[in-house]
Amino acid sequence: MTSYAAAPIHGTLDDRFYQKVDAATFPDHQLRYRNDRAAASVGLDGLDDAAWVDHFGKFQSLPENYQQPLALSYHGHQFGVYNPEIGDGRGFLFAQLRDHDGRVLDLGTKGSGTTPYSRTADGRLTLKGAVREILATEMLQALGVNTSKTFSVIETGEALQRHDEPSPTRAAVLVRLSHSHIRIGSFQRLRFMEDQDGIETLIRHVARHYFSANLDADAPINDLAPAFLAETAAKVADTAGGWMAAGFVHGVLNTDNFNITGESFDYGPWRFMDRFDPRFVAAYFDQSGRYAYGRQPEASLWAVCRLADCLLPFGGAPPLEAVLQDFYNKLETSLRRRLCWRLGVQLNDEASVELSTTLFAAAKATDVGFAQIFHDWYGGTPRRGDYSSAEWQVFAGVLEGATPLASASHPFFDRDKAVALPIETVEALWDPIAARDDWAPLYAFIDDIRALGAALSS
Repeated sequence: MTSYAAAPIHGTLDDRFYQKVDAATFPDHQLRYRNDRAAASVGLDGLDDAAWVDHFGKFQSLPENYQQPLALSYHGHQFGVYNPEIGDGRGFLFAQLRDHDGRVLDLGTKGSGTTPYSRTADGRLTLKGAVREILATEMLQALGVNTSKTFSVIETGEALQRHDEPSPTRAAVLVRLSHSHIRIGSFQRLRFMEDQDGIETLIRHVARHYFSANLDADAPINDLAPAFLAETAAKVADTAGGWMAAGFVHGVLNTDNFNITGESFDYGPWRFMDRFDPRFVAAYFDQSGRYAYGRQPEASLWAVCRLADCLLPFGGAPPLEAVLQDFYNKLETSLRRRLCWRLGVQLNDEASVELSTTLFAAAKATDVGFAQIFHDWYGGTPRRGDYSSAEWQVFAGVLEGATPLASASHPFFDRDKAVALPIETVEALWDPIAARDDWAPLYAFIDDIRALGAALSS
């Protein structure tokens, strides 16, 4: 555990970057989920439930932190179309604080009421949406993906009307713990406003507070801008490789949903693939497949290119283009490393290239679930199942030279079924909550997810 250490650094920026707002007042506050593991990392696990609700349901300020929350300002490309009418429309930055490594982390909200950016929306979050975000972040964390943590969910006693859920439906307010909420869209807004000084100010802010180990925040801006792009591009590439290894589809890879630290966050219509399918989409409205599983690398590079557009005034295109040319190489390296980790093996670089190629070819030719494949093959040889086809034999040949990780002997992998999260499982966990307010299956499944994470990290 670490001590609580306030670090409200975003308030050192001026009001070009945010607007002060007030939280909604809710008729009820039922604590449904508190992430003490995440709370311990920032010194807040000692709060009792009453104090927890006061801070994360009624939004009473934390000591030496923001006295009034900040709705952050940004624009973004949404499904390729630029939208200057967005920003924090149902959330705000509530507090910033340091973790045990000294990193500045944000406590940000979802469903905390309207802001100047809400337009015609009600600023609320459905309880089902909050449950889905809990599941997404827990599973991604277990699978080693750089993700925000769902910190708190409090049911608020309101009834909401939604076109994509049976309505009226229950409401909640969610708090997430994130490594920054500064987005690619934060820079796009400043470029749209032709605020070159604002872009430079934000670059130096990020370099000073998030990338200080590798960047000099006081360096000449023409040197700092491409170096900043390289840091963000590398982190986004690593996270995209993590999504691919996890079989995860974010669903809405708009530029306002890319964090400059590369951390994956803001989970709406996400899905985990059941069976391998590069064309698999998460959002029913993604009819063109723009953000399909197999197109996530492309979408990630496209978003980073939009960040590069914002940096053109600082030294021109050539140094930025040099950074972008290395993006896919970094993503593929991340993917190969993560596939080996999920399989519980070590391989040299050449073999790991073959591994990814043969694994995806075999996965495409089988009816075995994507998560089940990794569970069955953990340690380098299949523990169960029929993997006798030609494609799997080729894959097995690549693994012949692999060195099993120490975790390969973990008893978790002796169980028959993988811990997996297809949409059918998500719905099955929600049904008892909706029907009879029974949360026990959800909490039990979270325990299973965390057991998977512990086994993989052992």
